[in-house]
Amino acid sequence: MNDLAQRFGQNPILTPRDLHPSVEGMEVICLLNPGVFRYQGKTWLLVRVAERPAQVPGKTSFPILSPDGRLEVLEFNSGDPRLDLSDPRVIHFDRQDYLTTLSHLRLLASDDGIHFAEPEQSQPLMGAGELETYGIEDCRVAKIGETYYLTYTQVSSHGVGVGLRTTRDWKDFVHEGMIFPPHNKDCALFEEQIGGKYYALHRPSSPELGGNYIWLAESPDLVHWGRHRCLAHSREGHWDSARVGAGAAPIRTDEGWLEIYHGATKENRYCLGALLLDLDEPWRVLARSEAPIMEPLTPYEREGFFGQVIFTNGHLVDGDRVTLYYGAADSVICAAHLSIKSILAGLAPVRGEMP
Repeated sequence: MNDLAQRFGQNPILTPRDLHPSVEGMEVICLLNPGVFRYQGKTWLLVRVAERPAQVPGKTSFPILSPDGRLEVLEFNSGDPRLDLSDPRVIHFDRQDYLTTLSHLRLLASDDGIHFAEPEQSQPLMGAGELETYGIEDCRVAKIGETYYLTYTQVSSHGVGVGLRTTRDWKDFVHEGMIFPPHNKDCALFEEQIGGKYYALHRPSSPELGGNYIWLAESPDLVHWGRHRCLAHSREGHWDSARVGAGAAPIRTDEGWLEIYHGATKENRYCLGALLLDLDEPWRVLARSEAPIMEPLTPYEREGFFGQVIFTNGHLVDGDRVTLYYGAADSVICAAHLSIKSILAGLAPVRGEMP
């Protein structure tokens, strides 16, 4: 077994019953994939919270947002032949796709990194505008200077893209809009400039030609992006054979930028691995995990709303130790420690070919 993670004994550290619904009449179904940051001496999680109306026998109902932010609930007869409920995450009805839940983001703080609570007067971050009518998901938080940059998934009937909001005080936010258009997600910003440019990892998708690969983009201002380069493919026969995507901000080490990423098989088993990128030329991949550094092993990772899933987009770094916060089985929030040295020691060099 190659799993390098030291899981917290308190896992799961957050479950759906730990949070009240943000909207009256809704219920919290699952907690997923938090962004992570430090602020005012505390550890903070920006947790994705998925809610839906209480279900009535014989009916299938789910929420969406109108472009002006009003909550709407759509309801169908569960026996309608036009209704496809085979995927617990997505509803297909009469050639239209919807999500079974509506996601938003909630802030929780902790003094010890284990026990989290929602501060009084804290307001949820909700979807806004026509590009977020199906909600916002999986936020990465990068701190550059005194500003926090939130890159997150915007979901609507137009598709799935990457949005950007910024804040300095976690009270007032600037909405920069969609910075990577559909279909794109898993956007992680480097937290410092390289050669005078900003860089981001992102994941466009091409189901017919190409695939779900990790790409690199550069920017003069963190809003306008170009010079896209493909960094890493999915790998047939491996633990990341169907799709790959970036986790949180790459970690600067003496040997290169270390990126912890997720990979999945066509059976939707999600594990974590790592890429090592050149410090000065981050489009050059130096090494990559042959085996996962963390995989779903515990009951809370294997069983849930969508089982066999470990997914991260947030961590904290203290010397050699990475404290990784992650979503397990698309249901609960967990945490684990990993050693940077141990991750680096297990990487296999990449020699010229596309990894």
